[in-house]
Amino acid sequence: MKLIKIATEEKVTIVFPKESEQKESRIAIIPQHVKQLHTRGAAVEIESEFGTSLGFTDKDYQDAGAVIAGDRKKMLSNADIVIRIRHSQEKEIKLLKKGALHISFLDPFSAKEIIESALTANINMISMELIPRTTLAQKMDAVSSQASLAGYAAVIIAAERSRKIFPMMMTPAGTIAPSRVFVIGAGVAGLQAIATAKRLGARVEAFDTRPVVEEQVHSLGAKFIKIDLGETGQTKDGYARSLTEEQLQKQREVMAKHCALADVVITTAQVFGRKAPVIVTRDMIQQMTPGSIIVDLAVENGGNVEGVQPGKEVITKKGVTLVGLENLPGRVALHASQMYSSNITNFILHFWDEESKTMRLNLEDEIIKGCLVTHAGQLFSETLKMMRK
Repeated sequence: MKLIKIATEEKVTIVFPKESEQKESRIAIIPQHVKQLHTRGAAVEIESEFGTSLGFTDKDYQDAGAVIAGDRKKMLSNADIVIRIRHSQEKEIKLLKKGALHISFLDPFSAKEIIESALTANINMISMELIPRTTLAQKMDAVSSQASLAGYAAVIIAAERSRKIFPMMMTPAGTIAPSRVFVIGAGVAGLQAIATAKRLGARVEAFDTRPVVEEQVHSLGAKFIKIDLGETGQTKDGYARSLTEEQLQKQREVMAKHCALADVVITTAQVFGRKAPVIVTRDMIQQMTPGSIIVDLAVENGGNVEGVQPGKEVITKKGVTLVGLENLPGRVALHASQMYSSNITNFILHFWDEESKTMRLNLEDEIIKGCLVTHAGQLFSETLKMMRK
């Protein structure tokens, strides 16, 4: 059993710097979980004004046991563990001491320069995207927790922009038919979108390339659209496999009919480690009713919708609104932060050694084998090694 001991001579120092990107409204930890880490013997440092955007004061963190740091560079230089939502910039990776542990969403298939910087600086990097989807790791699965909120936010955004109400209403002026919502992709985000749309009273249809999710779709009260694509299936981690161009074309032909009937289309289809597939084409959009809404949850990974623009809302000549807003979990930042904070705390405490009051990462552990990207100046992740071949 090979162990990495993350510690200083005394207490392990875990630091939480503020996010660098202005568009990031989430934070990596809330005071409740700082208290848990402090109680277990960790020295927690929080950058000054870390949580003010969500109503948490420096005093809230101090009362939970944290030290408030005003000097960002010094804080990073002294850190044994750095935890963030999004990865640090290259210049800050260089500030970390040799052997430090960096934990964040890493975007590991795109962040090549960041990974190279970590290799050069001999930094251990954990990618939260690569936490295995197993029963044991479920409480650490930040991808799923954030995706669930994204699915919820997508429906709320669509409902706000729609010209129609979602539920059926019987009024003295006549009966109003429910809005029709078509969800493409029934993973975590898609299932939450289905559930939210149903709670709002919409008539919901859903499609996924994985027949195994049909029962889950039905359990939420939605209709599952079946398309015979031949062999599809999913990966060992539950992600949809890539389709051939012939399968994609057959899928588009059937889905075009359902998009044309829908008032709202929500796309969530992503393929692990690859650019998101284009599912809704311009021709399909042309067949939709003016005033219809399409929300693309895969926009940050290339997009499922032809013509969608990251960070923007585009109205086509036909009058269909393409919503390409980024960071949808950040639209409900308080609960998104609460969930991420819980995932992070569960991860740390799972590998916490009570005797030495530090983390011990077993390199043979299935969770660590899945999410540890760099170690001892070498690329550790087998997934990334295979992708680079």
